Amino acid sequence: MGAVFAFLAAYLASAVELVEAFTIVLAVAVVRGWRGPTRGALAGLAVLAAAVAVLGPALRRVPIDDLRIVVGTAITIFGIHWLRKAILRASGYKALRDEQAVFQRVQASAKEEGTAGAHFDWYAFTIAFKAVVLEGFEVVLIVVSFGGARGHLDVAVIAAIAATITVLGIGAIIRAPLTRVPENAIKFGVGVLLTSVGTFWAAEGLGVQWPGSEAALLAIAAVVTGIALLLVTRLRARRELATQQISGG
Repeated sequence: MGAVFAFLAAYLASAVELVEAFTIVLAVAVVRGWRGPTRGALAGLAVLAAAVAVLGPALRRVPIDDLRIVVGTAITIFGIHWLRKAILRASGYKALRDEQAVFQRVQASAKEEGTAGAHFDWYAFTIAFKAVVLEGFEVVLIVVSFGGARGHLDVAVIAAIAATITVLGIGAIIRAPLTRVPENAIKFGVGVLLTSVGTFWAAEGLGVQWPGSEAALLAIAAVVTGIALLLVTRLRARRELATQQISGG
């Protein structure tokens, strides 16, 4: 059960962040050519892979109960952060991310920078590198956390690689922003997974014996999902009421 949650969380988190990074890389590449952005993106992926290779084994030296408390708490915080954004977007309090708008904004910025250098386009390289590293760093922490606390590092890494191949493969075929990806729904799902697993691990580290062992993850996930959906409903109703009052006034 833990391996399934690790795979899903790592895959979905990687997919969402890579879609955001791909949009930026594509926008720069369309204006300035593919060489600089491709090198920047590959360099960013190499940095992320190195971070996983270093941090993953290092966590194994920490006593398992202490590790579960620390990692479980960290993952729960990540999960609540993702859920908070997904809930606010679903209820209308925060705008949904528009990949097409991001694409156009980055494209316009790339045009303003002038022509690429004769030998190497440092602007395109830097933008692509930063996009991949910044968007992917949170994924690295998720992948490493799953590997360190429960021994599922291989599963999480495979999931991240699979997500990378999926996003880059689709992007290479259509060569356009991936606007149809249900980003907020995926972030909602990742938020539920991270919050559930983090709660489970942190409690285990404190000595809690969950009924049914890892099967309890399903119950925790159901509770987290129910609370999140209730918040979406409440916030949406509050927003609609406020809109009606403003219109009536």
